[in-house]
Amino acid sequence: MLKWALILAVVAIIAGVLGFGGIAGAAAGIAKLLFGLFVIGFLIVLALGIFGAKKLTS
Repeated sequence: MLKWALILAVVAIIAGVLGFGGIAGAAAGIAKLLFGLFVIGFLIVLALGIFGAKKLTS
């Protein structure tokens, strides 16, 4: 689970750099949307990994 959280975090950072840095001018809106989606996905997977691990150990 935490592996997926890290993957989503890297993808969110890349989407943010492309969207906010002006490199992909025409696709800035799409990159901002993807950035938001991947950040939300990262937080969900991270929470599931943390709380799921606690359930398995107790």
